[in-house]
Amino acid sequence: QVQLVESGGGLVQAGGSLRLSCAAAGRTFSNYAMNWFRQAPGKEREFVAGITYNGASTAYADSVKGRFAISRDNAKNTVYLEMNRLKPEDTALYFCAQGRYSLVQFNTEGMNYWGKGTLVTVSS
Repeated sequence: QVQLVESGGGLVQAGGSLRLSCAAAGRTFSNYAMNWFRQAPGKEREFVAGITYNGASTAYADSVKGRFAISRDNAKNTVYLEMNRLKPEDTALYFCAQGRYSLVQFNTEGMNYWGKGTLVTVSS
C-alpha cells in the first residue's frame, strides 16, 4: 500500500503562485513515476504534469506548459508542483498520483495510487 498526502493548496489571486507538495509513504517511491492531476467542478479529472522515476524527464498538459514545474526529491519521498502565473481556470482539486511504471503515463488508468487532493482556488 502507498499513502500519498498533498499539501500547499489555497486561495490565490490571478497571476500569483503556489507550491504543492505530495509526501509518499509505503511502496518504493524512487521506482515509479509521479504525477499531478486536477479536477474542476463538473469536469473530468485531467493530467497536469508527470515526472519519471529518476526525475530525468517531465511532461505537462498544454494548458500549464511554461507556467507549472514538477520536481521530485527521492531522498524525501516527495513530489512538488510549482505553479506560477495562475489563472482562474486553474481552480480545481489537485491530486497527486503514483504511476504503475517508471515512465510517465498520461491517463488515470496508468495510476496505481491517489492522494485525497488539495484545493486550489484562483480568484480573478
